[in-house]
Amino acid sequence: MRQSQLFTKTRKHAPKDEVAKNAQLLIRGGFIHKEMAGVYSYLPLGLRVFKRIEQIIREEMNAIGGQEMTLTALQSPAAWKKTGRWDDAAIDVWFKTELKGGGELGLGTTHEEPLTELMTEYVESYKDLPKYVYQFQTKFRNEMRAKSGIMRTREFVMKDLYSFSRSEEEFREFYEKCAAAYMKIFKRVGLGEQTFRTFASGGSFSKFSDEFQTLSDAGEDTIHLHRGKGIAVNKEVYTDEVLAELGIEKSELEEVKAIEVGNIFPLGTRFSDALGLKFKDEKGNEQSVVMGCYGIGPGRLMGTIVEVLSDEKGIVWPKEVAPFRVHLISISGGNADVVAEADRLYELLNENGVEALYDDRESRAGEKFADADLIGIPMRIVVSEKTMAEGGVELSGRHNGGTAIVSEDEVIKRIRA
Repeated sequence: MRQSQLFTKTRKHAPKDEVAKNAQLLIRGGFIHKEMAGVYSYLPLGLRVFKRIEQIIREEMNAIGGQEMTLTALQSPAAWKKTGRWDDAAIDVWFKTELKGGGELGLGTTHEEPLTELMTEYVESYKDLPKYVYQFQTKFRNEMRAKSGIMRTREFVMKDLYSFSRSEEEFREFYEKCAAAYMKIFKRVGLGEQTFRTFASGGSFSKFSDEFQTLSDAGEDTIHLHRGKGIAVNKEVYTDEVLAELGIEKSELEEVKAIEVGNIFPLGTRFSDALGLKFKDEKGNEQSVVMGCYGIGPGRLMGTIVEVLSDEKGIVWPKEVAPFRVHLISISGGNADVVAEADRLYELLNENGVEALYDDRESRAGEKFADADLIGIPMRIVVSEKTMAEGGVELSGRHNGGTAIVSEDEVIKRIRA
């Protein structure tokens, strides 16, 4: 992509009403556009990052047996009334609407009910289980106060996976596989060292659920962290009884702020019992399916990356989620030879499958470098009169700031390495 052709532009200032660092930097960098409180559009650069995060999640879910599908956002009350969750007293963030022909619909906040009901059409025998189904689907939540930029919004995409197992033991085996897959996801997006599996309340379903919390002062949660064991306890379940069960001493824990970037949740048989999801075991006896749910929001993860990994100059994207592999910058000063060399290098990168954002604008060098720092692509190539005189291009990293003059023959090798 030639930067001169992007319809978005960088901004020196974010909207005055935007206080979250992630939203400020993403708006200034031209990644997102704020439509209203809690509602953001993803612009070309932002969508590229979002899709890369989504693909990482997809790959890890497929690796543990997940099957992708998409359910509808529009929700009929029938299934929800069976579980008691159509009532606003049970779920207080519903968006509901009246149909012109009569009747009521809701916009999905989550999808346990419709998927459980759907599975009754496909599960009869123990031979039909286990099954692991997931989707990337837009959720709508009528939050009283949307905040934290793209980390807490009223409209967002969620990867929600649901497991359907024959027994508690079979469920727990997959539950641990999914926990390990989540940690792989966080490592791949650059948050592995800052993210910890955290014991949290299981609500009415189980004693515990598991959250995945990324350390950040911007976080809404308080957790008690055991760095040695790599686990934490959410403040909501921080009791002597829980610590004793986990074999942890209070003196070993530190209190920190964190952002919840994922959760996995035992559901037991609550939804399968309410919606009639049964199977016949080897002896022909009818049993209830044991369920679990597992959520990650790609947008929330994107916002967390910005909160945790940005610096005073702007965003610092990890290479696996960056919108482009390299940022090619031409500093020509009106020199046609520099422009021609930069154009030729851009074509060379394309021919070798290296996606590049090419800053071919007629702008000052300082402006181009400031924009590159803000946008945060991890690898930068500069072509200028100086680099041409030295027989190469300048290659540098957004992470470490180190630079080197590299010959054209070595550029592709270095990028791939």
